[in-house]
Amino acid sequence: MHLRVVHRTTFTYAGEAKESFNELRLRPADTESQRCLAFDLRISPASEARDYRDFHGNTVHYFEVPDPHTQLCVTTISRIETVPLTERALVPEVSATELSASPEHEMLAEFHTSSPYVPLEVEIWREAQDVVDVGRSDVWSDVQRLGEHVHRTLAYRPNSTGVHTLATDALRQRSGVCQDFAHVHLGLCRSLGIPARYVSGYFFNPTRRPRENEASHAWIEAWLPGVGWLAYDPTHARPADDRYVRVAVGRDYTDIRPVSGTYRGAPTRSLRVDVCVREVRSSRVFPPGAAPTGASQVDAPPTASPAAETNPA
Repeated sequence: MHLRVVHRTTFTYAGEAKESFNELRLRPADTESQRCLAFDLRISPASEARDYRDFHGNTVHYFEVPDPHTQLCVTTISRIETVPLTERALVPEVSATELSASPEHEMLAEFHTSSPYVPLEVEIWREAQDVVDVGRSDVWSDVQRLGEHVHRTLAYRPNSTGVHTLATDALRQRSGVCQDFAHVHLGLCRSLGIPARYVSGYFFNPTRRPRENEASHAWIEAWLPGVGWLAYDPTHARPADDRYVRVAVGRDYTDIRPVSGTYRGAPTRSLRVDVCVREVRSSRVFPPGAAPTGASQVDAPPTASPAAETNPA
């Protein structure tokens, strides 16, 4: 599937902002199941953007706007090619014992211990135990059972949580948005010793009506020895397929903020985020396992952004 994503973030200030420094995690990743064919970054007011890879391998663009400005607009236009689940390798059965005994398990400790948004408190552990009380299955089956439990027991309720809501908070109130579903799912997996990380990206919904607003999406990836990272979406209770576009990964939302930064001056008066994901005409899907070759293109000059974007829907 070929997808085109337009992501626009606009900050409007109640006066002048200056000395703005910003970081963006908005470029889709190149993986075995997707590749970024083109990436265009446009920032207003104009600023030169540079990039680097962070600790988790995400592409981070950074820029500054020293001069006074009353509005900041960051727009990215991406084209991505994704591979259907039917063309991906089958997932083998891996037991919990095999997982804990694998040499990589200890190296992935940051993904099966507490993180800022996912404190592994006793209520998270009890919830996970209730799901597997009939006994552990293979690891990938356990991940899916836990994700289905999150989908079944939490209500999807926009505006019921905020960008700073913890997994424990969402679990107590049994509601939230995709960010909260992902954080709770992470907590359940990690409490059973399953390495799991947060994924930010986009989801193509072909049933969405024209001109309706769309939003960023969030799901999780669990690690299996001999396999690697496997993606599951607890919001929709299914493995992530070719409708999903991965942008960034990390321990939780802390590590993947799409737009973040600092500035001096007037407070932000408004923040608007517009996302449009559409399927476009495509040639044949790139061969499974082929090395991604898509180059990043930064054509237009960039600008500044103060606060991080709100939590994804």
